[in-house]
Amino acid sequence: MEKPTAYPRIRSVKPTKGKELLVTFDNGDQRLYDCAPLLKHEAFSVLEDEAIFQCARPDPHGYAVIWNDDVDLAESEIWVNGKQPNNRRHVTR
Repeated sequence: MEKPTAYPRIRSVKPTKGKELLVTFDNGDQRLYDCAPLLKHEAFSVLEDEAIFQCARPDPHGYAVIWNDDVDLAESEIWVNGKQPNNRRHVTR
């Protein structure tokens, strides 16, 4: 039986331009995650509202980015599919 993969927990989230999130994990690594493709899915369509998108925050235990009681994004999705920022202006360690 395989041991489940443990992903770093989310320490902070900063919504940026173009429906992207700059996410810092508890190990100090960062990922830039593009949320735009998610907007075509009904569950995430509420994030088209910029005011709601800007409310992104880490859940209390670091397992997701949350916007409200109905919309969240798992740390594993961001860790695996996010891109490492290549522009120093994003780095906020």
